[in-house]
Amino acid sequence: MKKQYAVIGLGRFGYSVAKTLAELGEDVIAIDNNEERVKKIADFVTESVVLDAMDEKALRSVGLQNVDVAVVSIGENIEASILVVMLLKEMGVQNIIAKAVTSLHGKVLENLNVTKIVYPERDMAIRVAQQLARPTILEHLELSPEYSIIEIPAPSFMAGTMLKDTGLRNKYGINLIAIRRRSPKTGLTEWNVNPSPTDVIQNDDILVVIGSNSDLERLNKA
Repeated sequence: MKKQYAVIGLGRFGYSVAKTLAELGEDVIAIDNNEERVKKIADFVTESVVLDAMDEKALRSVGLQNVDVAVVSIGENIEASILVVMLLKEMGVQNIIAKAVTSLHGKVLENLNVTKIVYPERDMAIRVAQQLARPTILEHLELSPEYSIIEIPAPSFMAGTMLKDTGLRNKYGINLIAIRRRSPKTGLTEWNVNPSPTDVIQNDDILVVIGSNSDLERLNKA
């Protein structure tokens, strides 16, 4: 069953969230007080509305109290962001994702018990820095300050070795989630999800692994 999302604030971040959700087949109400921004997203989403998100009656008039998830992406106006979150809370919206632009903004949102706080610029800066400092890491997903999922090329010493003999779990404390490799016959990418202990690591395999950041760093330097 599809969920209904509301995206409030259609700057670069909000526009991208609304458009991507719509492309994934979800119902999206896109809201902004700027008519041009609303027109820009109109062809992609279920409904696009020009209104003042700090007006509770206006929000209720488009059914915001009934959405499954509200994304508040009013980053440039911190006061408005906080007030809109408070209104949504009062309206009974349970799942609120909010964009924060400063640590203080994020702290206030945290105290309002939003479901998730997103720092787009900070997170992108961290991602770029990680890619520069650790070019062997292809993708990085932070699960918590201590744990991550990363994609890395299989270390050369593992080539031709069965998974159970690589030492990933016993030596490094890391779990292998999947192996990505290119088929020599078709040239297409193939995924081996939840590989068995007897699967053999090949040259040019990409490993998707999960573990503590310190253990992942040890593997990356191996």
